[in-house]
Amino acid sequence: ELVKIREHHNLVLVDVRTGPDSKASYLSNHLAGAVFVDLNEDLAEIKADAADGGRHPLPSPASFAKVLERCGITRESYVVAYDDKNGANAAARFWWMLRAAGHAKVSVLNGGFDFAVKAGFPVRSGEETVGNVESYEFSEWSLPTATVDEVDATRTDKASLVIDVREKDRFDGVREPIDLIAGHIPGAVNIPFAENLGSDGFYLSAEELREKYSRISADKQDVIVHCGSGVTACHTLLAFDHAGLEIPRLYVGSWSEWSRQDRPIGKKD
Repeated sequence: ELVKIREHHNLVLVDVRTGPDSKASYLSNHLAGAVFVDLNEDLAEIKADAADGGRHPLPSPASFAKVLERCGITRESYVVAYDDKNGANAAARFWWMLRAAGHAKVSVLNGGFDFAVKAGFPVRSGEETVGNVESYEFSEWSLPTATVDEVDATRTDKASLVIDVREKDRFDGVREPIDLIAGHIPGAVNIPFAENLGSDGFYLSAEELREKYSRISADKQDVIVHCGSGVTACHTLLAFDHAGLEIPRLYVGSWSEWSRQDRPIGKKD
């Protein structure tokens, strides 16, 4: 599908790979035409203390609008984001943020960078020239989010569902490679984001995801999704959307915020 629309004049391809050398990797080799967006610099407004909003708090709408302008994204653009983790990292976060900015025409590349390269999609090195640079304005995030206090008030409500998408051993408190304390939010259920993918590394079909998540959330009036820092949670929000289901609330602060406050900590017995 990407090959078919590659020459479309409204297409903007966005490289959102992460890691300490992500920009260097982009300059060395990226999908032809893609512009680079940095998770830490462009998709978050990182604070001195992760107890206030987690490790990747959302930037202001005005700040994100400047990122979109720099990328040449206009209201008419069809945007395709990719990373090297099949949307499990920053590509899904970028998708969620752009949708929350009111932009409907945005997708995540199924299979990500590696599959596109293997499939023969052309690659280039160096910077790309951005064509359209014009004002992109929006005043507020339009997709639903949840605060740490709202999660705390909701987690024991039988009419609500709090989903933790981290790996099972992190949820169980067996290990914690990033944040200070291992464990989970008491009352949350663990549905690892990797379960959104098949054995081939691609997203499950819309039908499979619809059956899975509609069954889990059938009797719930409120669904909140979180992860470690509000990034990989977006992988599951994308799965809900791909399934044709309502996009749940995102707890942006996630475990990185919760675990740094004086909140209850759950662990496997």
